[in-house]
Amino acid sequence: MLTRSSRHAMLTFGLALLAGSAIQADIQAEDFRATLGDPHLNVIPRTAEETARIAAVTALSDDFTAPARFEQMSAGAATVRVVGTADAFSQPSDNLTFEDELTFKVGNGLFRKLWVSAPSSTLASDGLGPLYNARSCQRCHIKDGRGHPPEAEDSNAISMFLRVSIPGTLDDLIPQIEGYIATSPDPNYGVQLQDFAVQGYRAEYRLDISYQEETVTFPDGQTASLRHPTYTAADLGYGPLHPDAMFSPRLAPQMIGLGLLEAIPTADILANADPDDANDDGISGRPNVVWSLVHDEPMLGRFGLKAIEPTVLEQSAGAFAGDIGISTPIFPAAAGECTPAQVDCRNAIHGDGDDRGTEVDAEGLELVAFYSRNLGVPARRDVDDPQVLRGKEVFYSTGCTACHTPSFVTHRLRDRPEQSFQLIWPYTDLLLHDMGEGLADHRPEGRATGREWRTPPLWGIGLTQQVSGHTYFLHDGRARSLLEAVLWHGGEAAPQRDAVIALPTEDRAALIAFLESL
Repeated sequence: MLTRSSRHAMLTFGLALLAGSAIQADIQAEDFRATLGDPHLNVIPRTAEETARIAAVTALSDDFTAPARFEQMSAGAATVRVVGTADAFSQPSDNLTFEDELTFKVGNGLFRKLWVSAPSSTLASDGLGPLYNARSCQRCHIKDGRGHPPEAEDSNAISMFLRVSIPGTLDDLIPQIEGYIATSPDPNYGVQLQDFAVQGYRAEYRLDISYQEETVTFPDGQTASLRHPTYTAADLGYGPLHPDAMFSPRLAPQMIGLGLLEAIPTADILANADPDDANDDGISGRPNVVWSLVHDEPMLGRFGLKAIEPTVLEQSAGAFAGDIGISTPIFPAAAGECTPAQVDCRNAIHGDGDDRGTEVDAEGLELVAFYSRNLGVPARRDVDDPQVLRGKEVFYSTGCTACHTPSFVTHRLRDRPEQSFQLIWPYTDLLLHDMGEGLADHRPEGRATGREWRTPPLWGIGLTQQVSGHTYFLHDGRARSLLEAVLWHGGEAAPQRDAVIALPTEDRAALIAFLESL
């Protein structure tokens, strides 16, 4: 089993890709379409007839007079009805069996569990920290929705943190992954800064954010304001950061539909990759390829803001370790994210070593992953509203679908019927795209450069206010509305952004109405 630190050195967590600041694998290019598979899934291969039917049903629409067939069912048979409360993202997939719904509820209990520091009489709940960002999964993913940057009255950044890393060496490369960018943890702080600590220990830092406003004026005279953030790791508790250390702010994303994204065939995702822009449309989607500790091979990255995790299970284990300081069979270090330089932290009393082995055992980790896979996607609203249909046409005609791929059909699966052979509408290609200098964090991760981000799924985005009580978007919540999020698009998406700016007032309103219907 790889250690937490060696896994970081192998897989993650890079600095800004400046000239000479990171070492990149220099080996013969691989054809990822031929080498990457789906070892995490028990697949029933498609027939030629099914492949042809799927191509037809997922082809981009050219009729905007009415909704596409099944478009209201965002997650196929797993789609859930819309409820008018903050629990809209917390429902189990509609096609779960009664027995599986019970499993979902047990997983929900572990997702919501408040961990305590060791030693504790509640052995099944001890092991928190010593350093952590939250005491439970639910504390970051509140109501399974989107996190938010700290408000003026907040004393902490409960659903937001900073990743940090430094340039790597030749020893940090993964030669099996073409284009992998070698990085290494910060010697004092690792790869994630924690702003909480158990009693008797110091937190690593306090997150400070300041903003500068920029006014954007549309041709029709309307205006919007963009806020440019500056991040500071204040009150450092364990000495200075490395001189080359750079940060990447991360906001907790919404949790819905993860199992369906996991079930999309890798080949279908790679079919949309165009790293050299061969079709000359200005869009160069690239896959992030990562090393799976569970399957011991390179896999397509799907999860995380830079697609650094291959499966829901590994994403869940990484969050337990980094966010809560909880050990799992995948990341068995009882000290969680404590670095070798944090000697007292690594020597603290931990919660492993009882009947569970690690603080979360394999069964508990799989229960949390099952819950995360099966959070239902709410049905679309107002799909036949004339303004929404016009907004859909604008979305398509301005080229937004080049990255936000509307639909896929999942694998036919032997043992996950709730995700098997579903027509879904996530509006993402799960690929990396250069989003320009404005959104750049200057920190590579896997194969992702400091200007690249994974296309986020858009399903459910119109329910953000209802579920999360705010409308903060993008990787760090700088956008305060969907329109601001669009205006931040740069790099490959600059032509689409400029097209939106040039829209007539009514078409811009229609585009937002379409997004709010998702």
